Amino acid sequence: MYYDQDIVSVFGELRTSEKGLSPEDAGKRLEEYGKNELKEKEKVSVLRLFFSQFKSILIFILIIASIVSAFLGEAVDSVVILFTVFLAGTLGFVQEYRAEKAIELLKSLTSPEATVIRNGTEQKIPSKYLVPGDIILLQTGDRIPADARVIEEYNLKVDESSLTGESVPVQKVTDALPAGTSEADRTNMVYAGTAVAYGRGKAVITATGMKTSFGELAGLLGTIERSRTPLQESLDKFGRWIGAATIVIVAFVAVLGIFLGFPPLDMFLWGIALAVAAIPEALPAVVTVGLGLGVRRMVKRNALVRKLPSVETLGATNVICSDKTGTLTQNKMTVEKIYVNGQTIKVTGAGYTPEGKFLKEDPEGEGSENGDSYASGNDTHLHFLLLGAALCNDSSLHNGEDGWEIRGDPTEAALVVAAAKAGFEKSEIDRKYPRLAEIPFSSESKRMTTFNRLENGPDSFLDSKLVAFSKGAPEVILGSCTKIFIDGEMKDFTPEKKQEIFEQVKELADQALRVMAFSFRPFEESFPPEKVSSGKISAEIVEEDMVFSGLTGMRDPPREEVKAAIKTCEDAGIKTVMITGDHKVTAAEIARELGILKENDLTLTGAELDDLEEEEFDDKVERVSVYSRVYPSHKLRVVEALKKKDYIVAMTGDGVNDAPALKAADMGIAMGITGTDVSKEASSMILTDDNFASIVSAVEEGRNIFKNIRNFITYGLTCHIGEVLIVLIAILGWQILPLMAVQILWINLITDGLPPMALSVEPPDRGLMRQKPRNVEEGIITRREIAAGLGIGGLITVQALIVLVWALDSGFSIHKLQTMVFTLVVFSEMFNAFNWRSERYSVFSLGLFTNKALVYAVLTTVILQLMVIYVPFLQFAFSTVPLSLSELGIILALASTTLISVEIVKHINNGRKAD
Repeated sequence: MYYDQDIVSVFGELRTSEKGLSPEDAGKRLEEYGKNELKEKEKVSVLRLFFSQFKSILIFILIIASIVSAFLGEAVDSVVILFTVFLAGTLGFVQEYRAEKAIELLKSLTSPEATVIRNGTEQKIPSKYLVPGDIILLQTGDRIPADARVIEEYNLKVDESSLTGESVPVQKVTDALPAGTSEADRTNMVYAGTAVAYGRGKAVITATGMKTSFGELAGLLGTIERSRTPLQESLDKFGRWIGAATIVIVAFVAVLGIFLGFPPLDMFLWGIALAVAAIPEALPAVVTVGLGLGVRRMVKRNALVRKLPSVETLGATNVICSDKTGTLTQNKMTVEKIYVNGQTIKVTGAGYTPEGKFLKEDPEGEGSENGDSYASGNDTHLHFLLLGAALCNDSSLHNGEDGWEIRGDPTEAALVVAAAKAGFEKSEIDRKYPRLAEIPFSSESKRMTTFNRLENGPDSFLDSKLVAFSKGAPEVILGSCTKIFIDGEMKDFTPEKKQEIFEQVKELADQALRVMAFSFRPFEESFPPEKVSSGKISAEIVEEDMVFSGLTGMRDPPREEVKAAIKTCEDAGIKTVMITGDHKVTAAEIARELGILKENDLTLTGAELDDLEEEEFDDKVERVSVYSRVYPSHKLRVVEALKKKDYIVAMTGDGVNDAPALKAADMGIAMGITGTDVSKEASSMILTDDNFASIVSAVEEGRNIFKNIRNFITYGLTCHIGEVLIVLIAILGWQILPLMAVQILWINLITDGLPPMALSVEPPDRGLMRQKPRNVEEGIITRREIAAGLGIGGLITVQALIVLVWALDSGFSIHKLQTMVFTLVVFSEMFNAFNWRSERYSVFSLGLFTNKALVYAVLTTVILQLMVIYVPFLQFAFSTVPLSLSELGIILALASTTLISVEIVKHINNGRKAD
């Protein structure tokens, strides 16, 4: 794997040298290994994507119904059914048109050119012609073109956030690492698609194209198939149920009618009428529009849905796997603790905004503001540490259009922000206390030192005007110090005192803080200027006999609102799992602070996960709350293991590393601001504000969408059951058809049209986020919904039969009888629409006019129905006749019992629950 071999061994295995390959050898290897580029998968054509919208069983049933209607001469019925099918398909196609572009975006992240050494000569070539064994040169800003082993480095730092998700650049080394070192910790390797953040170096290419880490990622994306959403499965199950019920009803009526002596052709026509009554023609379009309206509402709550059926998947989600950096945390390194003069000081304020206080920390570890607030100008110890931290620093802070932003290394920037909180503005102190020389940070020295003139400095304990400031790893800084600045004096740094400081370092590290130590050394004014030449100075001159000044502890702090969001998820029966590339201690501490990691929960690293057999991991996966030091394959394995346990998994992420798991999850959630294009294209939903807390809003919206879809499907079910029972009983009892086929289709279109769309904007019920996630196995229609459909459908049937008997006893014509039953069913369903605003709560407790869309939908439907029975050309089309006001009044009163009856049932049920 090259990382555990020394450079000579790597050269030997790759058959290369420091002079690189010869052009002939490079050509042969290009034929052997192929070009350094990612293979594209077969693109989904526009037509294929469009026709994929028509694969559901319900759509097939509707198309068959349309064909049969056309065959029987019912052209209007056929055209209307086909139109609803086309509308549903078109809406779905528009939403998904830009999907499946992940590989193209991965290709855009690869470097177009690379500087390579061949035959000892530097030259630039297209990166696609690189081969294993090539020597490449790396400089600040370069995008790394292939996986490679570092053979030379000068303070080389690489931004690997696109691969690991972690924002802090990784310091690279040339030494061989121990065998078994996890991929995340292989600091002598660089990877395709990452970028050089600082310094320069050389590396020998070890893998190209699809063999690189990026290539493996592309391969994962290409092989992962999106699983069908719970809603798609539920609708297919509903479609199969409808199809089976329709066949049984048609066959029963036809056979029974023929047995009773009716003409076979008439029985076939009546059977078709029943089939039309049973099939919810408008359902696919209404569900699609309902989902679309939900998408619009979710955009207002900072969630952009890319796949329509995925909208309600969040409602069934019971595990959220979240990346840490930038999702649960702010992705802004912040100094939180400072140790000076034997005291720990808490620094308030998070992120890059230079606002905060310096507070003494009480024994319990909390800052106190009871008169203990520090001011930098009033405390010499804190003053000198922060001054040195800002001067011995190459980062800067700027107030831009979008707020405060940094330039440079995030760790250094955190120190600049901390100094700014104390009044040390970076550009001002750089001008006031000029840097005369410096010793840059390197992976060998693990420190940085600057030599500054403090001639114009404020009064202090120092008489010297020349001071060296140093910062770096605690063990290095402490090892170079012979004195300590304490109680206003520079005192001898005794072994006992040094051990005390090391214990303080451990205490800060145990809090998942990144610890940095600081020191200084004053020089006499007579310090020879010739020892400072061209801004350079010898380490032997300034980095010995230094004075220890203190420690800082920094971290990427959690987002303020995330803790409450995770608690809400917990109340809603949703487990949050952290999956991060960060170190175990840091990840566990953040997870514990946010409430993710509980007392009996487990944590696993990527290396520990690799050591687990499939069965062992399956036994543990439900108890693991934190995964650290992981790579893409680990994330994918976690998601798949949870899905194997029948969990509905949502995965959040922003880096390229998250793309496979995002695509494999039931609900992939990408970050809209910091997220890479690859992660966005692999996701089902994008958070436009990168805020984990927005997921809670999205979950609530997802649950509400499913609740509304179930409610309006049940509402439609009552109508279809009523129609079937009315037609069936009338045929068998009176040998008449109470509704024409075109009237049945009209009922289906207007009752399954506007009111369900209005029901889809119904706000969430009270306590929706205190309910457990729904069981996806139960489907969209349960026994409860079937019972409601039979009950209300039966009530509408009784109402219609009362009207039928009244019409027969009054000697009305068949057209008037059909018109009266027709109108009764429409009016009754309008009252029924108010029932299904909530399955539990009374419409009067919700407020009759709080869903204005439903009020307008019902009024519009009633007006359309009145037009059908009173406008002459519509009377001809629908075989209707005018009704008197008294007849309309009786029908309206009879229809209102649909609302009254259900209100009584809700009142009784709520009373039982209260008891």
